[in-house]
Amino acid sequence: MLKATIVIDNITKNELNAEWGLCVYIEYNGQKYLLDTGSSDKYLNNAKELGIDLSDIDYAALSHAHYDHSGGYDEFFEVNNKAQLYVSSSCDENCYYRFGFARKYIGVPKGMMSRHEDRIKMASGLQPLGEGAWLVPHIGGNLARIGKRNHMYVKGPKGYAADRFAHEQSLVFETPKGLVVLNSCSHGGLENIVKDIECYMPGKKIYMTIGGLHLSQMRAKNVRKVGKTIRDLNIEHVITGHCTGDKSFNILKEQLGDKAEQMYSGMIIEV
Repeated sequence: MLKATIVIDNITKNELNAEWGLCVYIEYNGQKYLLDTGSSDKYLNNAKELGIDLSDIDYAALSHAHYDHSGGYDEFFEVNNKAQLYVSSSCDENCYYRFGFARKYIGVPKGMMSRHEDRIKMASGLQPLGEGAWLVPHIGGNLARIGKRNHMYVKGPKGYAADRFAHEQSLVFETPKGLVVLNSCSHGGLENIVKDIECYMPGKKIYMTIGGLHLSQMRAKNVRKVGKTIRDLNIEHVITGHCTGDKSFNILKEQLGDKAEQMYSGMIIEV
C-alpha cells in the first residue's frame, strides 16, 4: 500500500501550518520518502503534529529548483543523518522570475547545494530509488515557450534563457492500481509529464497524480483546455493544490467531477 500525507500546502483545514509551498511524506514498500519541504521550516511542526519522524526518512527528493519547495532542507539535514537528497542533474542555483526590467531570484536557497554536497545525489535518466519507486525527468516538449509565458528563466554564462524545466522531475510509484505520480508544480504541463513517463516506462497505466498544476494565474478558458487535456489522459484521480489555485481548481472540478480533489495540509491519500 502507498500512503501519502500532505505535510504542508497553501490550504489548511485544521490547526496545521499552511504556506506557499508543498511538502509530501510517503510510506511505500516499508520505506519512507519525503518530496520537497515547502518554502520554510514550518513543515517541521506539521510533521511533528502528524506523528511523522523526519529522522527516519530513507529517501528525499526535490521536485524542482524553486525556493517554495526547497526552503527547509537545511533543517531537514539537521534532523535526518541518513537520507540522500535526489535532485535533477540540471538543478542549479540559477532560477529567476523575469518581467520587463525586473529580476527576482526564485531558486533553491543560495549555497544549499554546496553546504550539503555530501548529502545530495544528482539524478539523471530513469533514477531508481527504493523498490518500485523512480524519479523521471523531463525530456521532451517545447517547454521553453512555457517558461517564457510564465516569465521563468535560468541564468547562464550568456545571460537569461527561458526555463525549459530540465530541473523538474516526477516521483513515481508502482501500485496494483497503476502508477502514482507526484510532481509538485507540473511546470512542463501534465500532458508532457505523462509523455515522459510513458517514454521511460512504456505500457504502464497512470492511476493517480498528486501535486500542483501551475494554473493559479491562468485565464479560465485556458484552464478549461487543460481540464480537457487531463480528462483525455484517462487518469483516474487528480489530487491537486499549491500552485493550481482555488478558482482554477473549481473549473477543473466542474470538468473532472470526482476525479479531482483539492489538497490541504494534513490530507492523507491511500492507494
